Amino acid sequence: MRTLNIAYPALGTQKSIEIDDERKYRIFYEKRMSQEVKGDALGDEFKGYVFKITGGNDKQGFPMKQGILEARRVRLLLSAGHSCYRPRRAGERKRKSVRGCIVASDISALALVVVKQGEADIPGLTDTQIPKRLGPKRANNIRKMFNLTKDDDVRKYVIRREIPGKGDKKAYTKAPKIQRLVTPRTVQRKRHLQALKVRQSAKVAEDAAAYAQVLATRIKERNSKRQELHQKRRLSSTRKSTTQA
Repeated sequence: MRTLNIAYPALGTQKSIEIDDERKYRIFYEKRMSQEVKGDALGDEFKGYVFKITGGNDKQGFPMKQGILEARRVRLLLSAGHSCYRPRRAGERKRKSVRGCIVASDISALALVVVKQGEADIPGLTDTQIPKRLGPKRANNIRKMFNLTKDDDVRKYVIRREIPGKGDKKAYTKAPKIQRLVTPRTVQRKRHLQALKVRQSAKVAEDAAAYAQVLATRIKERNSKRQELHQKRRLSSTRKSTTQA
């Protein structure tokens, strides 16, 4: 018995189907992950449907991994950022057993996504719609959803969800904190930070000019002292030469 986990992202639905007939399941053999397969051979209810293979597990539960061009199980050294592995410590690497991305006869569960809908609806998959639990959180996404302009107040259009009360407590609503919301306070803060930058750059320029002036005076004093010392040495040498003569 094989399991097909079919997802329909357009409506947010998902359904698991058990297949006993081996001949129906053969249409997925030698197919890779992310390849599209026509579902006509699965039965009349799937006529006209096109599915995309997104993953699967073998009989022992090892997952398929994209990019491994094998129809068998392999052991790979995986690290952070790889699929099929979650590191427990920073920099940790581990050798794990994973399936290749090619579907074979020992794949027991296959994950599919509906790419094209067929003629008839599949009960529980394409005939029902699951509402989204959460609404958009970013300010621009809220504007895009309700077709708002820059002048409209985004805070009035936040989707709130109701939390049922437990026991004697009353039910209440929750709303997400709007991200990237431009308010007078954020504008003032940005203006203040910009003024601090300008003030700091002006102070740096003044300090550099004062340092250059002090350095120039010090160099001038040092050069004048060297000249005086040089003149004294010349005078002493001329006096010694006249006395010896």
